[in-house]
Amino acid sequence: MKPARKQRLMLIGLMVIGAGLATGFALKSFNENLMYFFSTTDVIEGKAPKDTLFRLGGMVIKGSVERPNDGLMVRFKLTDYSKDVTVEYTGILPDLFREGQGIVAHGKLNAQGVFIAEEVLAKHDENYMPPEVKDSLKNQPAPLVTGQK
Repeated sequence: MKPARKQRLMLIGLMVIGAGLATGFALKSFNENLMYFFSTTDVIEGKAPKDTLFRLGGMVIKGSVERPNDGLMVRFKLTDYSKDVTVEYTGILPDLFREGQGIVAHGKLNAQGVFIAEEVLAKHDENYMPPEVKDSLKNQPAPLVTGQK
């Protein structure tokens, strides 16, 4: 084999190895930053991971928002009109956060089954609802409204 050909083969081999490493790093980074969405029913049924960050969406139940201390900790319940999940968040809630409104929270479950949120996202106008929440609510029966015949 001529030295020039040997040098080209080495260069091609190094480029293939470099491309493989770059692809591997990109896939690893993508997998680490991937965050799945689960409805409250999925969480109650055990489909959500225990020690992994994921997104939880639903409607904030009216009358469920409580502030146990004078601090920034807030506890509330989310529902998809089928099952409820308790959410705890320490921090400043978005200005648009209200009871009876759709939200998406990022966080993970603790050992007691309470969702510990790291971030809470609220809708930004009256007509908007996160697509994941809208889809999960479509799969549930309509809520019962008291006072109607």
